[in-house]
Amino acid sequence: MTRSSVLLCLALAIAGCSTPEGPANRLEKADILPLALDDSYQFRKIQQTTYDNTKAVPTTTSEAANFERLRTYWGAVDYQELIARNGNYYSFFWRAKNRSDVTVRFEYRQAGLSNYVLAKERYYPGVRGSRKSTFEVTGDEFLESGRVTAWRVLLVVDGKIVAMRQSYLWN
Repeated sequence: MTRSSVLLCLALAIAGCSTPEGPANRLEKADILPLALDDSYQFRKIQQTTYDNTKAVPTTTSEAANFERLRTYWGAVDYQELIARNGNYYSFFWRAKNRSDVTVRFEYRQAGLSNYVLAKERYYPGVRGSRKSTFEVTGDEFLESGRVTAWRVLLVVDGKIVAMRQSYLWN
C-alpha cells in the first residue's frame, strides 16, 4: 500500500468513529440579540417529533415512522428509562457559506410555563458547510412542564442573528 492510501484509510477510520453530540448547553436567561440577517447562513430542513408512550400510540403502516419511534426507545430496560425518553425532539439542518464561529440557539415555550422562554445552545467553532444540530426536551423537563408549544431556532455569529426559523405559534 502506498503512503497516500494508508493516510486515506486512517482518515476514513477516524471519521467513522465520530461521537454524537453531547447535551446542549441550557441558558439561564435567553438574552435578546440584534437582527442582522445574512444570506450566507440558512436553515435547510427541520424535523420535529414528539414521543409520549403514556398516550395511545398512533397506528401507522409507515415503516419509517415506526422505526424512528423504536429507535428512540431502544436500550431502555425499565419503565423509568422509557418514560425519560418521552418528549420533543428537533433536528435542524443548516449551512454556513463562510467559515465562522456559529452558535445555534433553540428557544422554546412549554405548556406548563405559559410565555416563559427557555433556551439551549450549541457552539461550532470555525465551521463552514452543512451541519445538523439536535435538541431534545425530554425527561423531567418534559414531565414537569409539558410539551413544547412554540419554538424558534437562531444562527448567531458575532453576537448577531444571521438566520432564523420559527414555529407558527411563535410571536
